[in-house]
Amino acid sequence: MMKKSVTLGLITLMSMNALPAFAQESNSVGKLQSCLTDSMNGRERKELAKWVFFAMASHYEIKSYANVTAGDKDQSSQYMGKLVTRLLAQDCYEQTKLAYSEYGPAAIQQAFSVVGEVAFSELMGDQNVQSYMGAFEKYLDQEKLHTLSE
Repeated sequence: MMKKSVTLGLITLMSMNALPAFAQESNSVGKLQSCLTDSMNGRERKELAKWVFFAMASHYEIKSYANVTAGDKDQSSQYMGKLVTRLLAQDCYEQTKLAYSEYGPAAIQQAFSVVGEVAFSELMGDQNVQSYMGAFEKYLDQEKLHTLSE
């Protein structure tokens, strides 16, 4: 059951879906979130973001835009397996046990969604990423958008 919960948590991380309020407001889940984020270094957060990118790049409509090999995916999955095992079963063992006993899979899902947010916020802080994210602005129809503030 725990393996399924971890997988669901990582899938949730990718989708960033909102979860039940009981899990979001839980003190035990909050402690697990803090432990997970505090237990990861910058490299590990980037590896997590890379794993999510590889997963999204597997989508049939997107995969032609990414040059991700099966070997890249397998190496990233192996890394994630070791990282998540260490985080849940070693670094944050007590917090994981408590949150899981109180809320089940939703605790793991919510905790990893916060870890994902932290990882992606670091990537979004990169100047090249920010530059590209703002590139569409030159194509906005300013006249139409201006009417929104009238």
